[in-house]
Amino acid sequence: MSTKKNKTYTEEELFDRKVRRRTIRSFLIFFLLFFLAFQAWKWIDNAPKDKKASKPLRTVMDLNARIFARGYKNPSLAKEFSKSTAARKVRVNGNIGLKSTYDTTDYKVKLVRYSPYTPKLSDTLYIPVSELMLLPKTEVVFSFKCIEGWSQVSWWGGVRFLDVAKKYHLATIDGSEPDPENHPEKLCKFAGLKTPDGQYYVGIDMPSMLHPQTILSFEVNGNPLPENQGAPIRLIIPVKYGIKHLKRIGTIFFSQTPPPDYWADRGYDYFSGL
Repeated sequence: MSTKKNKTYTEEELFDRKVRRRTIRSFLIFFLLFFLAFQAWKWIDNAPKDKKASKPLRTVMDLNARIFARGYKNPSLAKEFSKSTAARKVRVNGNIGLKSTYDTTDYKVKLVRYSPYTPKLSDTLYIPVSELMLLPKTEVVFSFKCIEGWSQVSWWGGVRFLDVAKKYHLATIDGSEPDPENHPEKLCKFAGLKTPDGQYYVGIDMPSMLHPQTILSFEVNGNPLPENQGAPIRLIIPVKYGIKHLKRIGTIFFSQTPPPDYWADRGYDYFSGL
């Protein structure tokens, strides 16, 4: 029992008054936070754009990329599955860069070695897919993840990009054979890939590109790639989301600065790592 200004309150009434005060305070805090969040959203939405993403958002994404990149100095392996669990019908995550028709019987991939100066003719190689297929074959069965929200276990076959880089002396600043473990300082920082028509293109950090599970794939489910999966050769990089798995590789080149990236140019995260 309590009194205030000659009025007596029961314990139940005191409890109800306390609940009302707390409820009102909670609603005031909620509306204040909502107002502040709305103002922050307006500020971000109206901020100048950087590659179709607002500069504050792009700054955060770039910071995230730098943090993730540090963890990819020695990236762990993506989880692999048995072939029996792989999907028989593999989903297609986009067809940008596949609309033009190309003769795949004598298809060549353009490999451009890094040069800090004007590139020379000898810096550019045109390697037939049939020649790449002579390298040791590697298969990977992993969960392919798409930024649209779906994932699917799929089985791919091809050659490790690390083996390709070693054979043709790619991905280094001096044209030497890449040695990620003993001489990481000689590696270029990025690789760029694009389709023959240039419509689709990706930029990838070098540790991920030289990852032991990253392959130039020419098979899916033990069969040659179909057209909608990037025949005759595509990139499979299990440590990245599907937007980085470029189909129908036309050109691979190397850079010390981030190469253009199709979806990053449209506001998405550049790193896109898992």
